[in-house]
Amino acid sequence: MGRGKVEMKRIENKISRQVTFSKRRSGLLKKSREISLLCDAHLALIVFSSSGKLFDFASPSTSMDKIMERYEMCSYADRQLHSEYYHQESWDMEYPKLLARLEILQRNIRNYGGEDIDSLSMKELHQLEQQLDVALKRIRSKKNQLMHESISQLQKKEKAAQEHNKTLAKMVKEKESRDETSRENVEDASPFPCLSIGIGYYEDKQMSATEQDANQLREGRPDLNNDIPTWMCTLLDD
Repeated sequence: MGRGKVEMKRIENKISRQVTFSKRRSGLLKKSREISLLCDAHLALIVFSSSGKLFDFASPSTSMDKIMERYEMCSYADRQLHSEYYHQESWDMEYPKLLARLEILQRNIRNYGGEDIDSLSMKELHQLEQQLDVALKRIRSKKNQLMHESISQLQKKEKAAQEHNKTLAKMVKEKESRDETSRENVEDASPFPCLSIGIGYYEDKQMSATEQDANQLREGRPDLNNDIPTWMCTLLDD
């Protein structure tokens, strides 16, 4: 009598479930070894029991780490391929929408410049006017902000220049005061007044001594008068 067909559903009895898991696991590991040896295939098997226990197998010609690394590389390449395909489909769907949006934006730019407004309705013209008013208010606000910042910077520079000028003026005043004090100290350092002898007095004394010597010479050596030239006698008489 042949074995009956087993219904493929979860075994409710825990003991029967564990026995069946052990038998099927052994058969699965056996088939994995056979495929790896007979077909020279790189095979990896990972099994977790219902209790969380790990059972694994890797082909003897390789290792679990190498097989997992190859699996990650293949999975990544496959994901990239599917991703590119998905992006291509998305781009094909998004392109007409982006093109339509671009046309709307270009038309709005022309309308802001006062072009192509003949076909606009009263409502569209009113909306365009409101948008321009809001834009002008923002532009004026930004302009005023920049002007105030520029004025503030100029005022700070002016204040800094004034402070610098005050510092320079103070330094000049202190230097003048030190120079004046130095001059006063030099004048106070001279204990005796400077004596000056007149040139006329010196010349008169020298001339008197010369005349006296000449008279003594004439009185003591009268014979020398004959040997003295006439012009020298004149000078001596004078």
